[in-house]
Amino acid sequence: MRDAWSPLLSYAHLSGLLARCGRAGDLRLGAALHAVVAKNPAHFHLYPSRADLRYVLGAWNSLVAMYARCGRRGDAARVFDEMRVRDSVSWNSLLAASSNCASEVLALLRRMLRAAPGAGACDHATLTTVLSACARADGGAGAASLAAVHGLAVSSGLHAGVSVGNALVTAYFECGFPALAERVFGAMAERNVITWTAMVSGMARAESYRESLSLFRQMRLAVDANSATYSSSLLACAGSLAAREGQQIHGLVVKAGFETDLHVESGLMGVYSKCGLMEDALRVFRSCQDPDEVFLTVILGGYAQNGPEEKAFKLFVEMVGAGVVIDANMVSSVLGAFGASAPFALGKQIHALIIKKCFEGNTYVCNGLINMYSKCGELQESIKVFGGMPSKNTISWNSIIAAFSRHGHVSEVFWLFESMKVDGAKPTDVTFLSLLHGCSHVGSAKKGLEVLNSMSSQYRIHPRVEHYACVVDMLGRAGLLYDAKAFIEDGPFKDNTLLWQALMGACSFHKNSEVGKYAAEKLLLFDPDCTAAYVLLSNIYSSEGRWDDRARIMKRMREMGLRKDTGQSWIELHKEVRSFVARKTSHHDSAGVNNVLQRLSAASSDHDDLVESNAS
Repeated sequence: MRDAWSPLLSYAHLSGLLARCGRAGDLRLGAALHAVVAKNPAHFHLYPSRADLRYVLGAWNSLVAMYARCGRRGDAARVFDEMRVRDSVSWNSLLAASSNCASEVLALLRRMLRAAPGAGACDHATLTTVLSACARADGGAGAASLAAVHGLAVSSGLHAGVSVGNALVTAYFECGFPALAERVFGAMAERNVITWTAMVSGMARAESYRESLSLFRQMRLAVDANSATYSSSLLACAGSLAAREGQQIHGLVVKAGFETDLHVESGLMGVYSKCGLMEDALRVFRSCQDPDEVFLTVILGGYAQNGPEEKAFKLFVEMVGAGVVIDANMVSSVLGAFGASAPFALGKQIHALIIKKCFEGNTYVCNGLINMYSKCGELQESIKVFGGMPSKNTISWNSIIAAFSRHGHVSEVFWLFESMKVDGAKPTDVTFLSLLHGCSHVGSAKKGLEVLNSMSSQYRIHPRVEHYACVVDMLGRAGLLYDAKAFIEDGPFKDNTLLWQALMGACSFHKNSEVGKYAAEKLLLFDPDCTAAYVLLSNIYSSEGRWDDRARIMKRMREMGLRKDTGQSWIELHKEVRSFVARKTSHHDSAGVNNVLQRLSAASSDHDDLVESNAS
């Protein structure tokens, strides 16, 4: 029997220690062990018998792996080059050290295949590492390499292994080939939870949301889902606005015990926020024990998109007061909630916070500031922010163009549009919405139609229904109501309520009962619950003295349980936005407001009496 310090036991102990150093990232101790061994080259390079070879090789491999795990790729390569004998573990350890660079991994694979013709040293771990590197490669190079490695897997007979199949599925999704990923998945004889999760996640990220949810349902019949699977299925629910499926998955999450998983909670918030179920999203947010910046960004973005915006402001102020670390994404999200009725004083405070946090160099934060100031009526502040931006993207240009359009400065809008193109930013469909809004503000129908036609002819952008609605509004403002009617009926969106509503509003302004009645009837045909159509028809019948028809419309409206949307006014006073509705007493200061109005009315009456007395 060998003594306790024989080379066999020494190499075994050394391998174990080096493995621990690698797992712990303890480079200092690992390098010290390397130095100890290097001082005894007889023990490290010469093996007493061939039976001890695997132990010596294990020590070498552990040393390469230790340097690889500690991020010292160069040191791992130097140790590898000194090795007299190598096996697949040796090559795999060095491949793992280079996994962040696809070109280096592929070069090592070619070297490995030359050293062992016939892919004798290639195993499942080799292929999974190389496939992961191909998935991270940019452009066509990654796709070409992926195809070559797939061919190697088939020729070596390793493609049937579940780990290689999983890596192929993931890599094809990452390189933008979901159909090939699906083909690999279909050919796999064995599948595990990682396989199914890769498919559910890949389909969701490829925006094949329904296919992703279908796979999730199939998966539940085969294996138990894990937290990553639930997160991916929730991503599919959010993308397809499938609120009902999201609620069902929420129930499965609770049943499986994953409701406290941060990724799952974030996915649930994403579903509820996208689907407009903000109370449910807030409940998930409140239930989280340690919400991070991602959670706050999601909930703020949800309130910004769905409202009520006031809750976004209150939540943001609450988080700042609680000492939560505020990042640029949170600030950008809360700025997106600002509208015409938002508290401008808070907007200025957030701008001060941005300066304090040194976020003014963040492009997305600056874009949010441009929109916030323009929506609050401060165009000059928007211009200052835009002019001070160190770098601008397409959203920046769209934001400043929309700001000028919102304030009716049409000539500046088109000047900025030309400057945008000179700067190298590509116009988007949002850009053209602002251009059309600008034309609508000044009633420039001819220019607006030229803009609409140029979208597809010059910029290869297909107009959406919102663009057509802008044109209808533009023609209506110019008094070209019959042209607007013909434009709708000759266009691709003649059944869309948005267009008929725009025409109806123009008819109401120009008091054209003929076209207005036609638009209202069309609108009610496509949207029987539209209160605005009932109100317009009622007004038209009143103006024409058709009281029986008016009564019929109002009766029908009451029978359907519809009520006219209430208009409101607001004013910002002492950093608080106060809203007022006519004839409503729910406001806590309504009694005081009415008292002041009565005094003003009495004073006005006294003044009129005095004027009449002096005149007589």
